[in-house]
Amino acid sequence: MKETKTVLKLSIPIIIETILQTLLGTTDVYFAGRVGDVAIAGISITNLIMNIFIAFFSAVSVGSIAVVSRYFGKKDNPKVKMAVMQSILVAILLGIIAGIINLLFPSFILRLSRADKAIIASALPYYRIVGIPVVFLALQMTLSSCLRAMKNTKAPMYITGISNVLNIGLNTIFVSMGMGVFGLGLATTLSRAVGVVLLFFSLRKQNQSLYFSYKDLFVHTQTMKQILSIGVPGGIEKLVMRMGQLLYNGMILSIGVHAYVAHNIAGTVENYTYIPSTGFGLAVSTLVGVSLGERNPQQGRSYVYKSYFISAFLMLLMGVGFFLFAPELANFFTNTKEVQVQVIKVLRFIAFFQPFSALVQVLTCALQGAGDTKFSMYTTFAGIWGIRLCLGYYLGVVLELGLMGVWYAYALDLVLRGTILYWRFRKGKWMNIEL
Repeated sequence: MKETKTVLKLSIPIIIETILQTLLGTTDVYFAGRVGDVAIAGISITNLIMNIFIAFFSAVSVGSIAVVSRYFGKKDNPKVKMAVMQSILVAILLGIIAGIINLLFPSFILRLSRADKAIIASALPYYRIVGIPVVFLALQMTLSSCLRAMKNTKAPMYITGISNVLNIGLNTIFVSMGMGVFGLGLATTLSRAVGVVLLFFSLRKQNQSLYFSYKDLFVHTQTMKQILSIGVPGGIEKLVMRMGQLLYNGMILSIGVHAYVAHNIAGTVENYTYIPSTGFGLAVSTLVGVSLGERNPQQGRSYVYKSYFISAFLMLLMGVGFFLFAPELANFFTNTKEVQVQVIKVLRFIAFFQPFSALVQVLTCALQGAGDTKFSMYTTFAGIWGIRLCLGYYLGVVLELGLMGVWYAYALDLVLRGTILYWRFRKGKWMNIEL
């Protein structure tokens, strides 16, 4: 019972934070609608590209959670501080490099999306004001991860809420001033900057030994190597997923416009099931690292099982909701009968596979928290590129099963990847990983 309370105590704030982050993106789209449809398209393209940069920043987040939580479990405060400072330094360097790329090549990068000239022209002001100071996003992700690694999930939740309120207020002001998409981007960047400042103060308040200054930002090769050796495979895993998703969307578009629309509607609905598994996954990543630092891997194993069963139960409930209310959900998003029929079929099919989705998310995070990031990277590559793309193309396009063929491959990926990750976790190699 105590372990269940610990899991819920850490997970619930992350779940709330994830919902708030989703609303933060929705806010920009809402206000973009007041500017024009082209503005919505421009912001959507920018967000797709930002996801690529986020994959690189994730390398720091994954590595920092594993290393900081391990030293936090050992109660080795000097090494906790060193790991935090090295994570911050890497985030700053990556953020600056990404910002320079966005400064020098914004039009070229946007053209990679194959959007028309009108959309690119609309996106450029937003892309520049969001993409050039992207270091704030890198720091926001890293600082939040460091706080979670020290079992503080409430501070990132509160700060995300403050950023939301600030973003909404600034969006309202800037749009009323006629600043268009540039104003929307400026509001996003300013709210991120304020969030970074608040996260810095939260870190210093978290532990007096973390009282740092600019003099502490020096390279410590060993610690940085620890963070990157664990984090880089995790970042590559995210990058593999993002690149695969781009090709995946193109493949579905080749099936037909109705199939593409139905796929996006079903995917939008299903995305809400990831919220609990994301929360429990991030929490268990910290709990596994801390347990290994405390030399108590069995407790880490127990945390993982409890996190999985709770998240699987919640996702299964949501799956039941998909199955029962699929017609109403389809009707909410579209009036096109052909699209509605396909959405209903997909939602009712994928409802049965939500526990496997939870299994993949929780076990991936658990292994990453232990420092076993390469294995999940390999399984993600095989699942996304081998099953979802190759088998999905064969079933959906070659065998002409259409959209359902693509989702058959998606479900098979979840089942196989979840089973393989469970085998890896049960094997227990993660218990003996030394930093």
